[in-house]
Amino acid sequence: MKNDNLKRKIVVLGVLVLLVTLAVLGAGCTAPAATNESQITTTPGTVQKVEVYHFHRTQQCYSCRTVGAYAEETVKTYFAPELKSGRVVFGHINIEEPENQALVDQYGPTGSSLWIGVYDKDGFHKEENVNVWYKIGDKEAYLAYLKEVVDKRLAGDLS
Repeated sequence: MKNDNLKRKIVVLGVLVLLVTLAVLGAGCTAPAATNESQITTTPGTVQKVEVYHFHRTQQCYSCRTVGAYAEETVKTYFAPELKSGRVVFGHINIEEPENQALVDQYGPTGSSLWIGVYDKDGFHKEENVNVWYKIGDKEAYLAYLKEVVDKRLAGDLS
């Protein structure tokens, strides 16, 4: 009888720990479904500015922080002249802070995500890049991939 009671308590405790763990992980790391707002291909030389924003909440999991850190490293390493001139912009944007509301409204993130905005002669084009999430386990692959994406956007290729 005593063993049955102990087993029942252990099972209940295990289920509670599992539920709490899943709730914490789900609350801290949400990534919305992929959207591809812009399927337009523009002609080279028409891009005025490319913005790369890591949107996040105040509470971030390891993966969320890594996506932002690798994106920042990519932009600072490969696009330093463009950063200095303002042709490329990078930022970590906390979606929970009121001063960031204009960017949140413009891009529409709902959780941790990496967005790229392109300003060209036709206006503003935004895209969420979900592929970076699959590359956080390989830093060099992440940096090479994002460099290629930003290079394409700067060249006017929005495909």
